[in-house]
Formats: sequence, C-alpha cells, structure tokens
Amino acid sequence: MPADGLRRAAFLDRDGVINVDHGYVCRREDFQFVPGALAACAQLHRWQFALVVVTNQSGIGRGLYGEQDYRQLADWMRAQFAAAGAPLAGVYHCPHHPQALLPAYRRACDCRKPGPGMLLAAARDLSLDLGRSVLFGDKASDIAAAAAAGIAQRVLLGTDGRALPPPEAAAQATARFASLAEAVHSRLLRAELAPDAHA
Repeated sequence: MPADGLRRAAFLDRDGVINVDHGYVCRREDFQFVPGALAACAQLHRWQFALVVVTNQSGIGRGLYGEQDYRQLADWMRAQFAAAGAPLAGVYHCPHHPQALLPAYRRACDCRKPGPGMLLAAARDLSLDLGRSVLFGDKASDIAAAAAAGIAQRVLLGTDGRALPPPEAAAQATARFASLAEAVHSRLLRAELAPDAHA
C-alpha cells in the first residue's frame, strides 16, 4: 500500500460484465457468471486491487423487485466471489431513475451512472486512489462515470463477453476488449495493471 494509505481499486459493472445481462436480474437462478469473470477478478485481487461492484439497479425503482431481493442476491454474489479467491471490498447500487414507477426512487441523481456518485462514495468509504484505479464496464455510461470520477484506466468490454465493442462506443475508454477475462490476461493491460508481473 502506498505511503498515503490509499488503495487502488478495480471497479466492476455487474450486468454484462460479471454476469450475463438477462435484463433486471434479481434472482439467483437467473444469475449466470460470464465465463472467466471470477478467475479474472481473482487475478486482480492477487495484483492487490480492491474489488468494487458498482451497478445501476433501476429495476428497484421500476417496481420489478425490491431492495431486499437485490440485497439477498448481492450477498450470494459476494459469497461466490469470496469462494473464488476474489473477495469484494464493496458493492454499490443505484435504485433511482428519473421515470421510476415508485415515487421514492423517482429522481435524477449523481449515483446513477453516468454520474460518478457510486465511485466517489466508494473512494471515501474504502480509502481508494481513483487516479490509480481501473473500471471495467460494458456501456458508455460506465466509462463516462469513470471519467467523471477521475479514474485513470477505463476499459470498455463487450456485453456478456460476446464480442469486441465497436470503436465508436469507446470515446472515453482507454482500452477495449471482448471480456473481462480477455482484458485481464492481455499483455497490453497487464503492463498497466501489474507492471512488476512476469508474463
């Protein structure tokens, strides 16, 4: 850990990066890990990144599932990460949406990506150095949130690890790969994330 006590983090979007995006995933039986994602996170943990999930969850505000449903799934997900040797330092979610069905969640906020609120909250809570951190996301809104928060490495991935995202989607990204596993195991990104590691 550096002299200032701040850790570097690997921020991870959830749906489309960690798990297959089936649309408003809220049940364990619908949660399908993207191939290679857990192993990639375990490698990031070995490189001493704090693993932090940051996920928009407007399904709560839309009334499709409740906070308790979300938290139960998040607890199960945490356990899967821990069992894979990739313990999560934090899990942050935004339930809001400007057109949410439920009035309590109907607002424009700074925590919903592309706003940087979840990233900034994690930095405060977990003593993170955003300038030395990396974010992996599959949407332009993920990358925009990272840029707004001052995250140095912003990696755009293909949704569900299916294909390389198009160049036009990566305006604010520093790199793009088909999947989290491909990104973490690439020589290009490895040189940035683990400069002392041997290929």
